[in-house]
Amino acid sequence: MMDVKPLHNEQDYDWAIREVIRYFEDEPTPGTPDGDRFEVLSTLIKEYEDGHFATARGDPVDVLHFAIESMGKSQAELANLIGRNRASEILNRIRPLTLEMIRTISKEWNIPIDALTAQYKLERAYA
Repeated sequence: MMDVKPLHNEQDYDWAIREVIRYFEDEPTPGTPDGDRFEVLSTLIKEYEDGHFATARGDPVDVLHFAIESMGKSQAELANLIGRNRASEILNRIRPLTLEMIRTISKEWNIPIDALTAQYKLERAYA
């Protein structure tokens, strides 16, 4: 367990996610060294997510802006995931996120799905 470290940035977070995923197929027994490592990593991941995603959890558009401003993501990267016009329309509150978009963003940007699913107000009606 000596390689477990605090999660200070997105690279640390991504590393911890990769480490925990390895345990999903064969979850270690609690109280064993691997079980302790799994538990510590899971706790660190939750704390990181709570601290970095909680500030914008009420509004999915704010979460996306937070990811762009604070997590090193860009509107261009969002456009590559969901489409150029769609990214702009979503960030400007013209178009709502779809379930497919939410799943894609969550997977690619490691953002919890629940941070992207809250209802939010559009600036104008989407046709």
